[in-house]
Amino acid sequence: MRISRRAKIAFFLSVGALLAAVSVAVGFRWIILNWQHDVKVVLGVIFFGAIATGLVLNTSFLVREIRKSEQHDAFINAVTHELKTPIASIRLYLQTLESREVPDAQRHEFYRLMLDDSNRLMNTVEQVLKAGAAGARHERSTVDFVALVQQCVEATRTSYRLPPEALRFDSTLNGSGSEVSGDPEDLGTAISNILDNAVKYSGAKVDVSVHLEPVEPRRVALRVRDRGVGIPAHELKSVFKRFYRVPGRALPQVRGTGLGLYLVRTIAKRHGGRAFAESDGEGKGTTVTIELPRRTS
Repeated sequence: MRISRRAKIAFFLSVGALLAAVSVAVGFRWIILNWQHDVKVVLGVIFFGAIATGLVLNTSFLVREIRKSEQHDAFINAVTHELKTPIASIRLYLQTLESREVPDAQRHEFYRLMLDDSNRLMNTVEQVLKAGAAGARHERSTVDFVALVQQCVEATRTSYRLPPEALRFDSTLNGSGSEVSGDPEDLGTAISNILDNAVKYSGAKVDVSVHLEPVEPRRVALRVRDRGVGIPAHELKSVFKRFYRVPGRALPQVRGTGLGLYLVRTIAKRHGGRAFAESDGEGKGTTVTIELPRRTS
């Protein structure tokens, strides 16, 4: 029977705390018995302090490694599902088309569904590859951020077959004030990941607003707000960690690799900016913001 992550962490914390307590108790007893010998007392304090510190650090390391292992396992499971599901779906449609005659309307519907599945498969592969190359340097150029965001919004509408009112975009930037310096492909990946999350976690009714505005003298902010399931306050920073997915989030049918927002934060930092999330709690929607420095002449 597999031991849960919390049970493992509780076990190592308990053992670490017990050993630290024993070390402290033995140390104090030794100091009390030898308090008249100054050198021995000083050396004893240093020795037992080092032991206690080592135990605490070792326990922290073990707990951290357990968490990483669990996140890695969750990532492997998620990626496996994201790869197998569209492949199985495409295979089923192809077997159906091969084994019997299918009316034209239904055949075209099969083609559309297979194309959707292949896009989903490609997106998963691209996410994994980009996560692996997250630390690599890229050539930078001048990017019209308003135009890039508009392209990503249009692509998301098309991908999810959304009407314009379901995914709205407005900007107070124009001309040179909308230019940033960076890699357009990476920035497009970050924007698309934010939009994708906003749509997926909106639930049955998609209501997403995208707003681009200047902040501070030389920075620009992209804010994507949904009215979906929201994020608990204590999870707002964790969602940007690699492989991390909020436990028990309200839409369990939404699968993913836990790499989307990690890539958003990584790309923002590499471009001299930052990314963060805000939410009033579960069921109250989420706003994800990415801030970037504007291009200087």
